[in-house]
Amino acid sequence: MQIETSRFGLVDIEKEDMVLFPEGILGFNTLRTFIFLDDPNDDIFAWLQSAENSEIAFPILEPELFAEDYTVKISKSDMQALKLTDPSSGYRAFTIITIPEDPTKMTANLKAPIIVNVKNKLARQCVLQDNKLAICEPIFNKLQQRMVQAPETSIKSQTSELSLSIKLPEKKRTLEIVK
Repeated sequence: MQIETSRFGLVDIEKEDMVLFPEGILGFNTLRTFIFLDDPNDDIFAWLQSAENSEIAFPILEPELFAEDYTVKISKSDMQALKLTDPSSGYRAFTIITIPEDPTKMTANLKAPIIVNVKNKLARQCVLQDNKLAICEPIFNKLQQRMVQAPETSIKSQTSELSLSIKLPEKKRTLEIVK
């Protein structure tokens, strides 16, 4: 199957690579089907591409790349919506990145990460209740520092292996459930 993208043109994907957002993404609630794409020319970002609207794609990163102590604390209703029965496995977390004209001012939305149930390809943008988390967390200097620490290694490979269609392997992390 092929989908049209504004960034990569026509992309061949498998139906099983699509991820369903039953409620859409904040501000884009009518778009429900997305695919994770890796830009082979970019050592940093992956993309959350709408399969329904070629113009909609969000740059994303795993928060561990710039926020080592980041903990996802989701509600029981988020767990139920994602059909996650065990908070210790089976999910991946991504943050949506905003890249303005001046890339040194790029930010990540730590307050509302994208959580993906790896097993059933079900996803949700979860608004976390932690008031210390920023919607616009500056990340340029943190990413730059990370690249200086290991300049010969792609920043993507410092977290997960990405292919054109991200297969979303499980990572060993634990979700914390807010009571």
